[in-house]
Amino acid sequence: MRFLKRIKYNSPVILTFALVSLLTLLVGYLTKGASNLLLFSVYQSTPADLFFYLRLFGHVLGHVSLEHYVNNFVLILIIGPILEEKYGSKLMLLLILLTAVITGAVHILLSPGTALMGASGIVFMLILLGSYVNLQQGRIPLTLILAVAIFIGQEIAAGILDQDNISQMAHIIGGACGACLGFLINRNKFKTEETSETSEEE
Repeated sequence: MRFLKRIKYNSPVILTFALVSLLTLLVGYLTKGASNLLLFSVYQSTPADLFFYLRLFGHVLGHVSLEHYVNNFVLILIIGPILEEKYGSKLMLLLILLTAVITGAVHILLSPGTALMGASGIVFMLILLGSYVNLQQGRIPLTLILAVAIFIGQEIAAGILDQDNISQMAHIIGGACGACLGFLINRNKFKTEETSETSEEE
């Protein structure tokens, strides 16, 4: 009991995300994939369908297998808590929801005949967002530039060369969300530096 008291639920959004996704995986096994089709994958359907809107958010909770789940959440549980501590739980939840909706909507527009599920878009959002952690006022970290260049290059190459069921588009859109949202969150640092440089020149 003393050991359990020492355990801290240190990252509520990320930990809850991981636990709910694990529960979703178990339900998927029990329903033989029916729950994934109904709620936890996104695909083209009529806007009159209430579940359509739930799937825009819920597809990041669904995973086709334990391996699929582990591959995503090992990275999320490493990167996510650091970012949640830096940006706060409310903002982290908002970023996850925004990324889910954007990746789901883009997938429907570009690949209407297929279904998308999994948290890989969130993984790449967190990776690119994490590149801003060392951002100083007005200075773009070389790590951010390298991360974006390597990430985009790898995903484009994978999309051309690999014949698999992995959606590189979701990875790219998730990464783009992380890069854009990270810039918006940290834009004041850029403005501060630009103002100080202008004052020095005057």
